[in-house]
Amino acid sequence: MDYLEKAKRVLDIEILELKRLRERLSENFGRAVELIKEAVDARGKVVVVGVGKSGHIGSKIASTLTSTGSPAVVLDSLNAMHGDLGMVADGDVVLALSASGETDELLRILPAIARFQVKIIAVCGDPESTLAKNAHVLLDVSIEQEACPLNLAPTSSTTVMLALGDALAMVLLEARGFNKEDFAKFHPAGMIGRSLLMRVHQVMRPRQSMAVVAPNTSIRDVLKAMTSVRAGAAVVAGGDRQ
Repeated sequence: MDYLEKAKRVLDIEILELKRLRERLSENFGRAVELIKEAVDARGKVVVVGVGKSGHIGSKIASTLTSTGSPAVVLDSLNAMHGDLGMVADGDVVLALSASGETDELLRILPAIARFQVKIIAVCGDPESTLAKNAHVLLDVSIEQEACPLNLAPTSSTTVMLALGDALAMVLLEARGFNKEDFAKFHPAGMIGRSLLMRVHQVMRPRQSMAVVAPNTSIRDVLKAMTSVRAGAAVVAGGDRQ
């Protein structure tokens, strides 16, 4: 078996489905962006709901939205009818993900969600499905073929959903004027936070904590000077030590 050729086939199929997604983007995408923007600007949030693999993709989309200035939460469809609907509020936007649009667990909570004053955006692969017909906006994520050789395991379908979620988050980011400084507020840790937030004064050493030596100082004495102030380097200065 040629593993590389098999891998390339998977990628080729998914790339093809992404191209199909790009070609069929319509004004519905713009409407979805506006609905989310209006909700977030009014201090509402995005409630993301999905089941199975769509649920996993939904979690990532929610995380991306939240980290780029559009607060989002994940609603567990199994627990929604047992109290988790408490996270939904009037003015929110519901982003419902389902490849088929007929997922039982998702359809069961639609009537309960509809009791709130919310807009429903369906990310769905069947425009004629129950989910699509009960949504205010439909984002079509239909595919012709999964990358699975059995055409069964969610592969192309989840890739297309994830890419569409990224597109929503990134367009919203620009539409809401989210900038580097805003991004840094939400990512204070790690390399991102250090590169955007860290300032020289936060890491610089005061004069008394520096190992300052003359050009003719022996290596032994330089090491002693570094050790005395627990520094990993020494500053070589002239006679005036300036």
